[in-house]
Amino acid sequence: MNLALFDLDHTLLPIDSDHEWGEFLVRIGAVDAAEFTRRNDEFFAQYQAGTLDPVEYLEFSLGTLAQFPRERLEALHKQFMAEVVMPAIRPEVVALLKQHQDAGDLLAIVTATNHFITKPIADALGVEHLLAAMPEYDTQGNVTGKLVGTPTLGAGKLTHTYAWLEKMGKELGQFERSYFYSDSHNDIPLLSVVTHPVATNPNTALSAHASLHGWPSLHLFND
Repeated sequence: MNLALFDLDHTLLPIDSDHEWGEFLVRIGAVDAAEFTRRNDEFFAQYQAGTLDPVEYLEFSLGTLAQFPRERLEALHKQFMAEVVMPAIRPEVVALLKQHQDAGDLLAIVTATNHFITKPIADALGVEHLLAAMPEYDTQGNVTGKLVGTPTLGAGKLTHTYAWLEKMGKELGQFERSYFYSDSHNDIPLLSVVTHPVATNPNTALSAHASLHGWPSLHLFND
């Protein structure tokens, strides 16, 4: 059995699900449009530049989720999946995942985006294991706005991957082949420890790093 890890946004999806969730909430009038869009765009630019404070962003993101009761959030997410996510799932991605599944590999999505947003996406893609930023829930199942544990961004992805494998009684070095597909230079820490890093739809910084280190590039999207 080999290990295949995947980033989500701009890697398996041609969109940023976290940013699109915010845009969706603005579009349907669920949040204050001007203020939310300003902060959402600000954080997105910081992420792209590699200067994002993950805890500050997650407190903003999870604080937004905490404004809605559980039933309302679930209904909103179903609408989000139908209108935004499902139309964005490309056959090339489904084929890549199937290739690894058919080979009997252990698959996981490792994403900085929070678990509430990404769990239904992972389910739609047929990937059982998801490592994502975990929101805290109260006894009624409502999001409190707090983060449980540490963010899954940058070196945090490495920490969470090691912890997940340990829970399963495995170690990274046990796998003859370990893959990680990502578009972002933020993921260089995890890309650097697998046997087969794949710069997938890479941004400029990752493309340069991959070229320097002889990592292959994979372009699933033309846009």
